[in-house]
Amino acid sequence: MRLHRNLTFAVIDSIRDIFNEGVYADKAVEKALKRDKRWGARDRKFVAETIYDIVRWNRLYAEIAEVKAPYDRDNIWRLFSVWCILRGIALPDWNQVGDVPERKIKGRFDELSRTRKFRESIPDWMDEMCAKELGEELWTKEIAALNVQANVILRTNTLNVSKEILKKKLHAENVVTEFVPNHPDALILPERANVFKTEAFHNGFFEVQDASSQLVAAYLDVKPGMKVIDTCAGAGGKTLHLSALMENKGQIIAMDIYESKLRKLKVRA
Repeated sequence: MRLHRNLTFAVIDSIRDIFNEGVYADKAVEKALKRDKRWGARDRKFVAETIYDIVRWNRLYAEIAEVKAPYDRDNIWRLFSVWCILRGIALPDWNQVGDVPERKIKGRFDELSRTRKFRESIPDWMDEMCAKELGEELWTKEIAALNVQANVILRTNTLNVSKEILKKKLHAENVVTEFVPNHPDALILPERANVFKTEAFHNGFFEVQDASSQLVAAYLDVKPGMKVIDTCAGAGGKTLHLSALMENKGQIIAMDIYESKLRKLKVRA
């Protein structure tokens, strides 16, 4: 794999924004993907997945690179270099890269991977608390599972379409989906795809929502005409699900301490 400057610099700038400026990772990715309209699907995938990878494994990479937040520019390039080495990506001969001790990086990775808090890239307090609460064996399995990339799950907007018809419409747009047992409105993608570009999404036929999150609104057993308060609505995934279950009849008050999330909910609604 050959690294391209404009893609790499988009990643570097995003990592700076996330760890130094407190920007949410999804917002940083969204901003990065708007930098160049000429980028193709592979370019956009590289930028998004690399940013999320470095965020997900930040503690491990920072330990290997021997850097601490807030990161200066050189620190971020060291993090990126660790990411490249561990994925077998050849580093380019750029001034920003500098000398990278490849053997030392691989050695540190092997050494740190023997310790759960580094291997799973989590803070000490979380590792200690969860091991105490769940036990060593269960916590080891749980945190490993949490670090696996999530599946893409869709929630059918039953106000507009049935799950069966949505499946057919997506198939017509070359997006393959499957039903999810015991989740009445869910469809899962066996292979990842950019579902936000589909006509079905722009017609309001579905939202992306984790399967377990879809069970929450159903558990509340809401009925049309009720008044419901969602006190920690965020960007409103469950709020919108409640609306569908209430058949758009009644009142839902969505609340959150972050105004930016509620603005996103307005757009989604």
